[in-house]
Amino acid sequence: MSTVAISFLMNTATVTNPTTPKTLSFDASAFVTANNQIRVAVQKNAELPVVIMLQNKSHEVLFRQNISKKELTYAVKLDVADLADGAYEIVVRSSEGSILKEITLKTAPVHQITRVVAMQ
Repeated sequence: MSTVAISFLMNTATVTNPTTPKTLSFDASAFVTANNQIRVAVQKNAELPVVIMLQNKSHEVLFRQNISKKELTYAVKLDVADLADGAYEIVVRSSEGSILKEITLKTAPVHQITRVVAMQ
């Protein structure tokens, strides 16, 4: 089983109307666990529906979860061990705007240990 190393670009883009900037009534966080999973958490301050998506750079949706307007906190672990190396995006979207987190999956190099046994 290959080991997957995941790096986050920590720049979070909030996509809203640039002429009327406002803060979103929800926040999202994401981090990688030790066993090749991405943990995504959403905290809402208002009752509005939110969608979480994991998509590749071609914008194919690999995971989608709708969070109801009544659910103010939500957390999920995504197993990404079977995904190919490359760039991916986590999008958390509501009618107010979106939070975009970019991630890059890279397979960690396999280190082979070479041992030399000298006998005389």
